[in-house]
Amino acid sequence: MQIHILSENNSVLNHFLGQIRNVNVHNDSMRFRRNIERIGEIMAYELSKELHYSTIEIQTPLGIKKTTEIKDQLVLCSILRAGLPLHMGFLNYFDSAENGFVSAYRHHPNNDAYFDIKVEYQAIADINNKNLLLIDPMLATGQSIVAVFNRLVERGTPKEIHIAVTIAAPEGIAFLEKHLPHNCHLWIAALDEKLDEKSYIVPGLGDAGDLAFGEKL
Repeated sequence: MQIHILSENNSVLNHFLGQIRNVNVHNDSMRFRRNIERIGEIMAYELSKELHYSTIEIQTPLGIKKTTEIKDQLVLCSILRAGLPLHMGFLNYFDSAENGFVSAYRHHPNNDAYFDIKVEYQAIADINNKNLLLIDPMLATGQSIVAVFNRLVERGTPKEIHIAVTIAAPEGIAFLEKHLPHNCHLWIAALDEKLDEKSYIVPGLGDAGDLAFGEKL
């Protein structure tokens, strides 16, 4: 797996990451959503450097200019509900991409720390021979991403696979490396220290879905 950690180089990305973590900013859900969207835009720009391009000629008012355009067919797929703002950031840049949405959540059957992943609602474009971009803001254990990926590939075989997350834990990265194809690209805005006893990322930022859209029952 090829791992790209974007916060290792100073840029405005780190400014936005600081704000989404800051408890003094967490009461502003609109700012949280917008900053996640901005992070998605920055990640889309960096990811675009790994895509394939075709040379084209365009007509300007004064002549002909050679340039390039994205050759790959892209399918953006986010995990509901937390993935929606990050998804929009990618869609702002890859505006001709097809889209998909899948719900996945932690299910605690015994009301204790043990959980499995439930994958339910799915609405996804054809991914056969296309570049699949699987989007989720938090990579904690990695189980949700692997469960969604396994469900998606029942429908077809992508040409390339990119996983995009805002914040990741080392345990989640190790799980993806074990269970996903070796030629995946993993794009991480920031790598954190560890998971706690409840499998939450530390220092993390809290529940991204709640911060973006309000607390759930």
